[in-house]
Amino acid sequence: MIEDMLEELGLKVVASAAHVKKACDLAATGSFDLALLDVNLAGEFVFPAARVLRDRGIPFLFSTGYGAPPLEDEFKDAPAIGKPFSVDQLKEKLLTLLSLP
Repeated sequence: MIEDMLEELGLKVVASAAHVKKACDLAATGSFDLALLDVNLAGEFVFPAARVLRDRGIPFLFSTGYGAPPLEDEFKDAPAIGKPFSVDQLKEKLLTLLSLP
């Protein structure tokens, strides 16, 4: 459903990962402009992939179904969106993340 929302916003989804290892591999080697990271991937926190993205200077947005994002201290100020969210809410967060008009 989230991939459909991104495509509706005119964005191209180039990869997705259901497990942290694959997310880390994609974060380290992928070519993309931004990442949307579900905080919990198959019972594991996605923070290792976020660290790789941060080190590469690739912007990312956390997605979480936990209400207030249960982010580690190092990510407490990182952009996040709570699930469920609408396509308009996602657009607003992505525009802010990318600093677009």
